[in-house]
Amino acid sequence: MSSLRERYSFTPSEPAPAPRRTLKAAISAVGRGLHSGAEVTLWLKPAAVNSGIMFQRADLGVGIPARFDYVTDTRLCTLIAVGEAKIGTIEHLMAAVAACGVDDMLIEVDGPELPVFDGSAAPFQFLVESAGIAEHGGLREHLEILRPVRVEHNGAFAELRPHNPGGSGFDISLSIEFAASAIGAQAYHFHLSEAGFAQEIAQARTFTLLGEIEALRKAGLARGGSLANAIVVDDAKVLNPEGLRYADEFVRHKLLDVIGDLALAGAPISGRFIGSRTGHALNNQLLRALFADQANYRLTNGTVAKPLQLTVA
Repeated sequence: MSSLRERYSFTPSEPAPAPRRTLKAAISAVGRGLHSGAEVTLWLKPAAVNSGIMFQRADLGVGIPARFDYVTDTRLCTLIAVGEAKIGTIEHLMAAVAACGVDDMLIEVDGPELPVFDGSAAPFQFLVESAGIAEHGGLREHLEILRPVRVEHNGAFAELRPHNPGGSGFDISLSIEFAASAIGAQAYHFHLSEAGFAQEIAQARTFTLLGEIEALRKAGLARGGSLANAIVVDDAKVLNPEGLRYADEFVRHKLLDVIGDLALAGAPISGRFIGSRTGHALNNQLLRALFADQANYRLTNGTVAKPLQLTVA
């Protein structure tokens, strides 16, 4: 039998035709929400071809597509909703899903927030890889960036650009700057791959400043936060007894967030991301700006291109 690559022609910069992928088996885990502090159970399950990534509030029986146009809150996490049914802190799981190249999956949770586990994407990548990944027909679609799209706010920016000649996949360049001297200015460049994500990005944990914790808890946030699931910084000090997992763990985690937030595009991105001091809100605004004009992108499976159908929540 001829391979997909042999059966179809494609340009060097265009993704080669490839089958869609889902999980081989279902898997579950229990943990606490970072902001709610509530114990929740998470299930990752195989899904039908072309169903995409779908969240389900198991306690409410409501499905929520993993799409940027269902994002309703970006304060300290990315939250999606349909009506009163909400699921927050989805970005770490979505980053792992994107890195593992899963196209179709059902994600069930019995509460309003995913478990935070250790504050990184590594536990989610472990769950996906433990369940196993299988090709199951159809053709994987990629979102090819055709022209630059940029959003800015208070000196921060996020931008998607087409590939340089001969480029492929998804390249990410990010810089951050914080007044706390333990963080300071950091920058990182990463080409998305499953192995590279596991080695360089997945273990980077979320972080906060000591002086912000009281205000967060008064606002009803970070109720499940602790040194077991977040890095806490007090100016020049990292308060976690074990220290950092990477010397530049802060920018790596922010890059992890970019991957997770942009995974809500509905298909893997083929192009380049460049950002400075971006966060969940700006990442979501970038996708909204991208899809505001069909001249910015095309959706292709390596054989044909078609428009992406959007349903704005």
